[in-house]
Amino acid sequence: MSTVTAELLTVTEVMARLKLGRSTVYDLIRSRRLTSITIGRARRIPADAVRDFIDNQIEEAA
Repeated sequence: MSTVTAELLTVTEVMARLKLGRSTVYDLIRSRRLTSITIGRARRIPADAVRDFIDNQIEEAA
């Protein structure tokens, strides 16, 4: 997939998708378990990164 067509999510949107709190999402970003980019002062998370995180969590649980 091209990065041009990648859907970028806000931290609030990721919080809703993963049903997690703001500090937990930022902890995942800080620990590099969830990939993000910064555009100006805005933090954005590619939707693919959220799917990859979920897939990794499922694999670890198996």
